Amino acid sequence: MGQGRQERVSTSLAGAVGEEISASLAPVDAELARRYPGDPGTRQPVHTVYVPGDVFAADTLRSWGDRALAALDEHAPDAASFASVLGLGDELAEPVHDRVRAKLEHEPIEDLRVDFEDGYGQRPDAEEDQAAARAARLIAQAYREGTAAPYMGIRMKCMEAPVRDRGIRTLDIFLTGLMEAGGLPDGLVLTLPKVTYPEQVAAMVRLLEAFEKAHGLDAGRLGFEIQIETSQAVLAADGTATVARMIHAAEGRATGLHYGTFDYSACLGVSAAHQASDHPAADHAKAVMQVAAAGTGVRVSDGSTNVLPVGPTEQVHDAWRLHYRLTRRALARAYYQGWDMHPGHLPTRYAAVFAFYREGFQQAAARLARYADRTAGDVLDEPATAKALSGHLLRGLDCGALDTAEVTRATGLTRADLEAFAAPRRGDLTASAQ
Repeated sequence: MGQGRQERVSTSLAGAVGEEISASLAPVDAELARRYPGDPGTRQPVHTVYVPGDVFAADTLRSWGDRALAALDEHAPDAASFASVLGLGDELAEPVHDRVRAKLEHEPIEDLRVDFEDGYGQRPDAEEDQAAARAARLIAQAYREGTAAPYMGIRMKCMEAPVRDRGIRTLDIFLTGLMEAGGLPDGLVLTLPKVTYPEQVAAMVRLLEAFEKAHGLDAGRLGFEIQIETSQAVLAADGTATVARMIHAAEGRATGLHYGTFDYSACLGVSAAHQASDHPAADHAKAVMQVAAAGTGVRVSDGSTNVLPVGPTEQVHDAWRLHYRLTRRALARAYYQGWDMHPGHLPTRYAAVFAFYREGFQQAAARLARYADRTAGDVLDEPATAKALSGHLLRGLDCGALDTAEVTRATGLTRADLEAFAAPRRGDLTASAQ
């Protein structure tokens, strides 16, 4: 049978009405595209490791991996004992343990920051000059030799008056050293700490613009992370969310917002015994950061724990359980990155990340496969959910929790397919839902 009688379609508005509305909203369309371009679609590291500028050496990455493996050998030598400490089910014990060891052997650190701020302190200028130049030389060498972490860079001193000139000089020495050693590596990351006012972000933009012009680099080549460590960075005196204004002030150069657990907690008067990433004050700050960054392409990172897995086995196990719990908690809240301050944190960082993505793998893959085929299931997914499902799988692939072959088998989709679902162009979500 045919479709039957065609319904008569009538309209009342002249075409000029729609044209006038489109013209009036053109500035809004442009503003949306500029301010909210969406996720950049690049890999986000699962953590950032901070190493003081005077400690960083050519073997730092390998040393951290070896020390993490040694901690496993000493305190949880096999899959069963490691799973028992963390409460992993039998189905995850072997896969997580094996992947953690493989990760520590081949890519122990995903993102490393040579620290010239709190972890380095105040030194004679000549000493910091040498440390900054050495950091540039070693990082350039690591990228040339293929031994670098996917992301590497420095945390300079902040833009506050007492240390501003020192921070600018350290950054200049470091970037100039990279240029002299062959150019800026693709994985370069810069971190600006203790940002309180948007004007400090704007000053960082001017600084990077000046360096780009001095070396004939493309405008916008240099980006940076903003570290949120003060109450004023979250809530301004006029009641607005300062962090949202900071993202705007960065003029597209901001790549991340990093929560500073202990400086922020101290700023609010939280006693030392209760300063932690799961404190209500921390949850509030990160929630504001998350909302401010949503859609901008700026990623949010959790902070760290200062409870180190050192000492006798029982003490190490307690620290591991805490770190594992905090990492899993952050992942569930969509904070896909955090800080690690000690090699002993690496086993539980990767265990938490791998368990998180493997636990959600089968359901995410099945739901995405049904969505791609538009077949029925017990959950009615929308395009925005397909974006989240594919994002889960891509992050699992990037960190090593999942393998390409198993994802393709479960979904019938290539990585390019997953990326298309994870980062649709503006308007595609609405259009595809029709």
